Amino acid sequence: MLNIAIIGAGRIGHVHARTVAAHPQANLALVCDPFGDAAQKLASQYGARSCKDAEEVFADPEVDAVVVGSPTPLHIPHLLAAAKADKAVLCEKPIALDMKDVEAASAELDAVTTPVMFGFNRRFDPSFATVHAAVQDGKIGALEQLTIISRDPAAPPAEYIKVSGGIFRDMTIHDFDTARFFLGDIVEVHAVGQHLDPAIAETGDFDAAVVTLKAASGAVATIINNRHCASGYDQRLEASGRDGALLAENVRAHTVRLSNAEVTDAQEPYLDFFLERYADAYRLELSAFIEAVEAGTTPPTGIADAVAALRLAEAATESAHSGQPVRLA
Repeated sequence: MLNIAIIGAGRIGHVHARTVAAHPQANLALVCDPFGDAAQKLASQYGARSCKDAEEVFADPEVDAVVVGSPTPLHIPHLLAAAKADKAVLCEKPIALDMKDVEAASAELDAVTTPVMFGFNRRFDPSFATVHAAVQDGKIGALEQLTIISRDPAAPPAEYIKVSGGIFRDMTIHDFDTARFFLGDIVEVHAVGQHLDPAIAETGDFDAAVVTLKAASGAVATIINNRHCASGYDQRLEASGRDGALLAENVRAHTVRLSNAEVTDAQEPYLDFFLERYADAYRLELSAFIEAVEAGTTPPTGIADAVAALRLAEAATESAHSGQPVRLA
């Protein structure tokens, strides 16, 4: 049984608290958040303790592992503090808002020996993982094209977008990791950002984007993002190879279809919240983390993956503003 503390009692903290509390090999021991009574309220739902100072988490001898769900600028400081306290870490993405912060801490990050895993949960989604396994097994021959569609039901508040680091760091970061998961090293990034929502445009961010990634193998990934989708949380993936194709479709609450004089094959909208859509992915992600910690093995998504995804996000941001492809060294 792994005793886990969560830093951050915001939306992602609630997601992790629910997942940890429901896991048979985990115990939610402590929730930390400096603002108001957020930590106490979340902790009380699961019979856990609470605190406001993250230093209490790192000093607590009963805590074996820490889920870092604090604001992004605190990810590296909290990750390093937990690791120095000999606690395993499951850190939310992105690793930082700027590669300069990663570079400034590179020596300390390289020195980390405790298990550190990053929350790229798309790798653990049963549908996406099944497609990946089939590709690895050669079911469609050499992978030539990958298409990732990720559209949110609605945009987050403008106040959040202003501090999020932008769509490529906040939203597309998952898709960058998925593309690397399938294609390996990426050598070129070309992004087109769209200003379709005036409220988001005022923040200086894009609310939709199309990104093309060229892999060292010659394969190409296309990522389609939008912060608005009337039909729900649109999450699809297609892998196309020399000998066939694999398609992961959207998830709905049920498979019933209606046909009558007005519609044919009408279905319910897609699931409308990322926790519902990726509930299994969060559970399997946590299982992989616990397994790595208990076995003393390297977690499947580590610091190097987080740095690579952030590098792609920065390249996409540069490309979207310049209108030119960006080559990666």
